[in-house]
Amino acid sequence: MKILAVDYGDTRTGLAECDPTELLATPITPQIVEKSMNKVAQQIVDMAQAKGCGLIVIGLPRNMDGTEGSRAAKSRRLGSRINDRCDLPVVFWDERRTTVTAAAILSENDTFGLKRKEKLDSVSAAVILESYLDWRRLHPGEDTP
Repeated sequence: MKILAVDYGDTRTGLAECDPTELLATPITPQIVEKSMNKVAQQIVDMAQAKGCGLIVIGLPRNMDGTEGSRAAKSRRLGSRINDRCDLPVVFWDERRTTVTAAAILSENDTFGLKRKEKLDSVSAAVILESYLDWRRLHPGEDTP
């Protein structure tokens, strides 16, 4: 099944998708540049429908001790607004350290400056999606924790 992953931010929201075999996670560019949560939610729904996705995974920014703060609450509100607009299931996935991993990937590929800023959140979404896909492969048929 095709899956859309979301790295939600106050100004920029990164998206990534996987192929139907759930093997490859690919960043989608350009990322969404929008501050209105309602508009971001609608753009995510539109993208998921255009790509034929059957599931949306939203990064859940937990604190390093595993607790949820205000950023996690915003991500959960975004998920609720997406649910209000479509019938696709929404899953939240721990996104701790994904931006650090994405930044390292971009550094390894000599992507700096404005190009880095334009891609960072979408690469972060791909890292979130890769983590989720890895979990699915190791836990077939199980409900997401």
